[in-house]
Amino acid sequence: MKFAHLADTHLGYRQYGLIEREEDFYHVFEDIVDKIIVESPDFVIHSGDLFEFSKPSPNALLVFQEQFLKLKDNGIPVYAIAGNHDILMRKNAIPPQVLYKKLGLNLISPKKPYYIYDDVFIGGTPYHSKLQVDSLKNRLNELSKEAENYSKKILVIHQGIDKYLPWEYELELTDIPKNFDYYGCGHVHTRVIDDFAGAKLVYPGSTEIWKSSELKDFVTKKKGFYMVEMTNDHVKVEPHNIDPQREFIIQKIQYPNFDSEIQNLKSYISKLKNKPIVNLTVESGNFNRGDIYEIINQELFENSLKVRTVFKSEDILNDEKLIEDVTSLDPRKLLAERLKDFDNEDIVKLAIELLDNLSNEKLEESEKISNKFFTEYFLELDISEEDYDLSDEDFDLSEENYDLSDDDFETTEIEFDDFEIDEEN
Repeated sequence: MKFAHLADTHLGYRQYGLIEREEDFYHVFEDIVDKIIVESPDFVIHSGDLFEFSKPSPNALLVFQEQFLKLKDNGIPVYAIAGNHDILMRKNAIPPQVLYKKLGLNLISPKKPYYIYDDVFIGGTPYHSKLQVDSLKNRLNELSKEAENYSKKILVIHQGIDKYLPWEYELELTDIPKNFDYYGCGHVHTRVIDDFAGAKLVYPGSTEIWKSSELKDFVTKKKGFYMVEMTNDHVKVEPHNIDPQREFIIQKIQYPNFDSEIQNLKSYISKLKNKPIVNLTVESGNFNRGDIYEIINQELFENSLKVRTVFKSEDILNDEKLIEDVTSLDPRKLLAERLKDFDNEDIVKLAIELLDNLSNEKLEESEKISNKFFTEYFLELDISEEDYDLSDEDFDLSEENYDLSDDDFETTEIEFDDFEIDEEN
C-alpha cells in the first residue's frame, strides 16, 4: 500500500501583496496533483493549512476543487484535517474543507475522527491551540485506543511538537501515542522525517516558500510532498520535489564592490524564466541610501518581481546609536502613548508584544499572540449557526459569476453537524 502525504499548501496566500505570488502557490499545487496522479497512490493525506485563510477567496476554492476532482476522477481518495489557518480562532468554527464533503473529501473532524481504508486506520484531529491542549491530548488517547485492532495505523495532526518547533509548540513528544505506524504531521514548514516509537514521524513542509526564513532549509531539503509505502514490516518515505515557480535570491553586497556586483546580479536575473524575489543587503562603507536605492531601482526592478533592500552603512550604525540615547523616540513608549485613550492595559501589552515580534519577523509567534488575545476576549461568546456566516453569498460561487455548469461545481447544503465541536473546546 502506498499513499501521498502533503501539507501547508496555503492556497490563496498573496505573498507581499502580489497576485503573481498567489498564482505561484496555485501552480505548485497543480504540479503536485499531477505528479501524485502519475504515482497512482491508494490515497492522499493532507495534514492541514490547505488554505491561507478560514474564508478563502473564490479563486482558492475553485483551484482546490479543480485539483481535488482530478484526483477523484483517477480514483484517489483524499483524507484531510484542518490546520490553524483553516479555522477561525473562535468557538465552534467550521473550516472551508466542509464545502467539499459532499464531493467526496474525507474530512477528519471531531465528529468523524477516523476512517478505515481496507484495513488501514486513518485517524486524526484538527488543529488545537495551546489553550486546548488538554482536549487535544484526550483526543489523541481516544484515537490510540480506537486504532488498536487495525494492522496499519496512521495518525494525522497539525501541531507544533517541542522537538521540531521548540519556540512555539502545543505538544511534547511524550504526549504523542506510540502505537501508530505513521505520523502524518503538518504545521512545521521545513521537511522532517524522524524515527519515533518504531514508526515514522513526518512533516512534509510547506509546498511553496511561505516566508524568507524557509530559504535556508529549502536549499538542502527542497519543497514538495512525500510518497509513503507501507508494508507489514516497514515504512518507506520517499521525497518528491517540486521546483518553485520563481527564484528567491539572497545576496549581500559590499559597498566597495557595489557597481560590479549589481551588474553581475542584473545579468543573472535577465536569464531567469520568471522574475525572482530579490533580498539585497548593501553594507560596509559610507554611502547615501537614496543614491544606492536609485541605482538598484534602475538596474534590477524591471526584471524582478520584488526587490527588498536593507542598508547597513557606517552612517546608519551611528544613527542607530544616537537613537538609542533618545528615550523619547522609543517606539514602545510612543505606541503606548497613542493607545492610552483605550484605557486598557491589555491592548497596550498586545500592541507592544506584536511590535517586538513583527520587528524580528516572528510571524507565527505574532499570530499566536493575536489568537490568544482574541480567544480570551471573544471565545466565550455564544455563537449560533447564523454566526458561522457560510452562505452562498459570502463565498460568491454562483454560476453567473464563474460561468460554471452544475457538472463543474456542485453546490450543496452544508450540514453543521458534519463538523461538530464539543462545548469544552
